Amino acid sequence: MPMPSLDLLPALVGFAFAMSVTPGPNNLMLLASGANFGLRRSVPHLLGVSVGHSLMVLLLGLGLAALFERIPGFKAALAVVSVLYLLWLAWKFATAAPKAEHAPRTAGRPLTFLQAAAFQWVNPKGWAMALTALAAYTADESLAAVLLVAGVFFLTNLPCITLWALGGLGLRPILSSPGRLRWFNRAMAALIVATLWPVLASL
Repeated sequence: MPMPSLDLLPALVGFAFAMSVTPGPNNLMLLASGANFGLRRSVPHLLGVSVGHSLMVLLLGLGLAALFERIPGFKAALAVVSVLYLLWLAWKFATAAPKAEHAPRTAGRPLTFLQAAAFQWVNPKGWAMALTALAAYTADESLAAVLLVAGVFFLTNLPCITLWALGGLGLRPILSSPGRLRWFNRAMAALIVATLWPVLASL
């Protein structure tokens, strides 16, 4: 298996970092998860995002992207599913905070590993990251090049998204009041809905 040229590796790492650390549905949900459930309970969510997205990059690079391009209406159907699922997640976050002062802080539950991994397939930003990276950094379309892109995304993405979960963890003392936590979750829900604008514009 021929090894890909490593000349573009710094650019690939920079791209993966910039796309992973900036706001998007995954990071907003992890910020809310860290605030609501803490870091330890958010670890399956974190791993599901990184492993799920890296697996998606790998499968798209191995030919799944070309297959999807041949399916009539696939992009439109994916956009509709993305909108509906993100709206559902936003509603879940908006109603996640305890409703009574005596309610336990651990009310509700974070996303599981499989839920977070599956979400990558309906995450518009995740698709944009994967397809752009594959187009720009796998010119020879070799397995080694695809593996390199997927590996760089995994190694870069996990620390970046962990920062967002830690940010949520740092907010926990401020959000100790159920009322403040409820408004925080509503704000996170509104921001998640706002990330849908590029998808709606494409329709």
